[in-house]
This record gives sequence, C-alpha cells and structure tokens, in this order.
Amino acid sequence: MDKTQPHPLFKLATELGPLLVFFVVNAKFQLFAATGAFMVAIVVAMIASYVVTKHVPIMALVTGVVVLVFGTLTLVLHDETFIKVKPTIIYGLFAAVLGGGLLFNRSFIAIMFDQMFNLTPAGWRILTFRWALFFAAMAVLNEAVWRTQSTDFWVGFKAFGVIPLTTIFAIAQMPLIKRYHLEPVSLQASEADAGNVSKG
Repeated sequence: MDKTQPHPLFKLATELGPLLVFFVVNAKFQLFAATGAFMVAIVVAMIASYVVTKHVPIMALVTGVVVLVFGTLTLVLHDETFIKVKPTIIYGLFAAVLGGGLLFNRSFIAIMFDQMFNLTPAGWRILTFRWALFFAAMAVLNEAVWRTQSTDFWVGFKAFGVIPLTTIFAIAQMPLIKRYHLEPVSLQASEADAGNVSKG
C-alpha cells in the first residue's frame, strides 16, 4: 500500500502530542493518571498516522508497543519505575539493533527511518553508527535523570528535552548526509553496491 507524505506539522503533532498530554495530565493528576492518558494518546497518534498516511513508522510502532506494555505494568502494579525505565528500554533496543546490525555488516537505519534519503553504503554505515551511539547515550541519560531527579523534572525532561536533543542531533547529521548523498543517476549506478550492504 502506497504511503502518503503528510504535512511536517502532522508528523510533529503525532510525535509531540502524546508527550504534551503526558506532561499536562501529570501536572494536574500525577504520574499514574498521566501514564494512562499517555497510553491512550499513543494509540490515537498511531491510528491517526495510519489513517492519514496508510502507514505507521517502525519506530513509532515499536515505541507504542513498549509504552503499552510498560504503561500497563505501571498501572497494574502501581509502580512508577516501569514507565520511567521505558525510554531506557526503547533507546537500548534501538541502539542494540543498529549496533548489532553493523557487526553483521547490515545497516537497519534506512528501515528505521523509512529511508528518507539515499546514501552510499559507507554513508549508511557511518550514519547507523552515529545513531546507535546517540540512542545508547539517551538510554544512559534517561537512567541518570529519573534516578537522580524528581518525577516532575523527569516528566518535563521527557516532554521538552528529548525531542529538542533528538532534533539537534539529527540536524548535526546533515553534513554527513549531503556528503554521502546519492543523486538519481548515481543511485541507479550504485544499486548493486547498496544491495551488498543490505545483504551483508
């Protein structure tokens, strides 16, 4: 099924919306109510993404599943540790998949980001390595924040710190992307090489 490219603001709304819901509900009703609201908002965002684009990004799907699992554990066991460690699990999983793929000469970053651009095999490898390190660093940062700061501070960091940090890191990769970008003619000529990277 063909994917429809949504307006950039729609993509931002589906990513930031659930986090804003989490922050607002936590401010008024504390973490457990916020966790339930966050779970609902995540599901709504995924449904909206599918309705508009006929597609749910892999990263959003994995994140949604983990949120539902750890959110349910948080509510059922009435233990906020589960929802706080959830980002660590997600970032660690992404880092492991990307880093593990590189060990077998496979680059999964194109799949994870729905191949938003075309790069040479070397470009994919470098970009994959950088994002694996970024996700690993974010896992460590989340652990440091929730274990040393208040719940309200952690919620604020999750809502207003994670996306800016991710955006800044993504923008910082643009020189790399431009350097290894494949033009349409080059892309066709290098199709065999790109296939070798994906096949290992």
